[in-house]
Amino acid sequence: MNRRTTLTALSTAVALAGAMALGGCSSDDGPELKVHEAFMPQPVGDMAGGFLTVTNSGDAADRLTSVTSPLSDDVQIHETKDQKMRQVKSFDVPADGELKLERGGNHIMFMAIKKQPKQGEKVRIRLNFEKSGPIEVDLPVEAATHNPSKH
Repeated sequence: MNRRTTLTALSTAVALAGAMALGGCSSDDGPELKVHEAFMPQPVGDMAGGFLTVTNSGDAADRLTSVTSPLSDDVQIHETKDQKMRQVKSFDVPADGELKLERGGNHIMFMAIKKQPKQGEKVRIRLNFEKSGPIEVDLPVEAATHNPSKH
């Protein structure tokens, strides 16, 4: 091979490698989830509520499918419609959007809690999603009347 043929072959190989690398990149990077504004009002009975916001900065939607916690063997996700709560199987987390679980709306419900967490403690939960891996969160236990949306 002469020098010109070698340079042409090398240039072609570099161009092909670059094109293959770019071809492997997708504009759909999937969901990118973060949890914030998480809390649990101090329970006054054998049930408790949990509230948080999941933001998705990714370009694909995801779905919250379940929540688990050492506090209860029966953790449910509830929607509130027409001032009535009902258990649901999942909540959508839209692409470039958020899922708000808040007082008076959709929320996490801990049934038959094993102990009474006190204000200042934290309750560990695991959020399970359809596409993303699970996210573990510590819910700070706040006063029973705590409502950040009122501040």
